[in-house]
Amino acid sequence: MHGLVSDAVRRIPRDLSLTSASTLATLERTGPRRITDLAAIEGVTQPAMTVLVRVLEQAGLVERRGDPADKRVALVAVTEAGTTYVRNRRRAGADAFVQLIDKLPDDEVAALTAAIPALEHLRALERQGREPPTRPPSSQSGIPQ
Repeated sequence: MHGLVSDAVRRIPRDLSLTSASTLATLERTGPRRITDLAAIEGVTQPAMTVLVRVLEQAGLVERRGDPADKRVALVAVTEAGTTYVRNRRRAGADAFVQLIDKLPDDEVAALTAAIPALEHLRALERQGREPPTRPPSSQSGIPQ
């Protein structure tokens, strides 16, 4: 499945790198993030993510905002233009799959349709594994007050 999805996505013409598009999708899905968090999620170095964010910011796809919880920190947030970009890319990916599915015989389309509940369950299980850990309140951190 991963190979199929990767191949289909790579064939769609794009004006951003896959890492840039993935970063936008992460921000659109999870909300504003620190650059260090984005670097860890996307598997790149913090300096590389800083450059990537600067390019996305110049393109109007992201913006930096102050963190209400920590005034020393800047958060990166997707803009409306960035959200539109992500949604258009998703739509293009879905359209690419529709074109492939249209080439299948009816019995194979039925098999794919029957597999949808299991695939959705797998997706839900995978998402559970990606949820960021929550920080315990300081009184529960094990550090005496």
